Amino acid sequence: MLVPVALARIVIVDSEEEKMSMIVLRELDGERAFPIIIGLSEAYAIDRRTKGIPVSRPMTHDLIARLLDQLDCELEQIVISELRDSTFYAKLVLRRDGELFEVDSRPSDAIAIGAGTATPLFVDEAVLKEAC
Repeated sequence: MLVPVALARIVIVDSEEEKMSMIVLRELDGERAFPIIIGLSEAYAIDRRTKGIPVSRPMTHDLIARLLDQLDCELEQIVISELRDSTFYAKLVLRRDGELFEVDSRPSDAIAIGAGTATPLFVDEAVLKEAC
C-alpha cells in the first residue's frame, strides 16, 4: 500500500565544522515522519526548486524536468519504494501517451525533480513502518 507524504523539512548544515543535509517526509493523514540523509547539492536543488528561485542556466534537476517536458512525459508520482541496508530507493512514475512506466532513482533526485510542482509523493507502507 502506498501512503501519501509531503516534504516537511529541508535541513542544510554547511559550515567549516560540519556539512550535512537531510529531508524529512511526513505522512499526510497521520503522525509518522522520517528523515532521509541526502547530499548537499540535492538539498540545495530541492530548496531552490521548492522556493521557485530561478537560475540563469538549468541545473541538473532542472534539465531533467525540461527533458521530461520536451519528451511529453508527465511526472505522475514519486514513490519511495524500498529501504534496504539503511538506503532508501525511489521510483519516478512517468506517463507518456497514456502509458505508465517507472524509472529507478535516488529519493533525493526524484524529489528534486518534482520539487515545486504538484507531483504526489508516496512511501510504501513497509518502508514507512521500518523507517519510523
